[in-house]
Amino acid sequence: MYKNEFDNHLRQNKKFNAYMFYGQSTYLVELYTNIVATSLGLADEIEKLYFDEYDFKYAKDKLLQSSLFSSNNILLIKCEKKLPKKEVDALIDACNTNMDSTVIFSCMGDGDFKTMEKSFTAKTNSAVVRMFAPNDNEAVRLLENEAKKHNINYEMSALNHLYFMHKNDLSLCINDLSKLAILEEKITSNIINTHCFGIGIVSFEDFLHNLLSGKDISNDLNLLLEEGVNEVFLVTQVTSFVQQLFLIASYARAYGAPNPKEILGFIPPKAVWEKKSKLAINIKPQMFQEMLEFLLNLELELKSSKIDNTNLYLQATLRKFTVLFG
Repeated sequence: MYKNEFDNHLRQNKKFNAYMFYGQSTYLVELYTNIVATSLGLADEIEKLYFDEYDFKYAKDKLLQSSLFSSNNILLIKCEKKLPKKEVDALIDACNTNMDSTVIFSCMGDGDFKTMEKSFTAKTNSAVVRMFAPNDNEAVRLLENEAKKHNINYEMSALNHLYFMHKNDLSLCINDLSKLAILEEKITSNIINTHCFGIGIVSFEDFLHNLLSGKDISNDLNLLLEEGVNEVFLVTQVTSFVQQLFLIASYARAYGAPNPKEILGFIPPKAVWEKKSKLAINIKPQMFQEMLEFLLNLELELKSSKIDNTNLYLQATLRKFTVLFG
């Protein structure tokens, strides 16, 4: 199921014997893993097996045996590669045999976890939730919720600035908010610049602008990939950027001066918005469809084709993109 459907189950206090969270957003996977785990029991009722700590026999025995001191027996398994189907089935069966037990699979990273989905069915009272990367508007709302949780006095533009500074990485943004919470002053963009540091040596926003402006992106692209940016993630971010430019250009042609609140749902930093609007308006309308088709085909190739070196293939294809559309 998707996040919205699972949110309805949470509101209705629906409990499952087994849970699996995976998808594009590491932050959402971790967030919902923790929400579910803490809703099922106290901290000392939750045992965590992280990555190499996982041992199938131990996990199965743990779930089959009830705790002597508590009615809740919760096992949280964090993994970065798919587990064998037979093992997943056995752990879910153990939770159906011992109704005091619950297992939660928190699947991190870009591993192929889809084959694990088949083990989670209504018959076994188990749920699998796929988390997609939130769009910019949803991400900033999550940051707002986190800021309010910490009782932070903030300017909306500061949260937007933090989000763009960290190249849309929510986990890094949340970590910084927890640090900013100790400051007894209103959080502004200047405060963000003073106390927080964007990851990497390449501005992701500048990289996207240079790519769409037809400038040489070779060095920046190399640096981004060396920093560990995933190839598919990079393409989806370029696609999202082009979609934003299309919305801005369409709004400008229909209504005049583009309004960021109406287009994006939030107000980005002034300098970011002005630069993005200028770029959008200079792109011919028919070119947007061609760019989006190019990027979607590239994403499909990276996900489905047996490309020997996705890194080099992406570099060559994005250089072709700048020639065609820059």
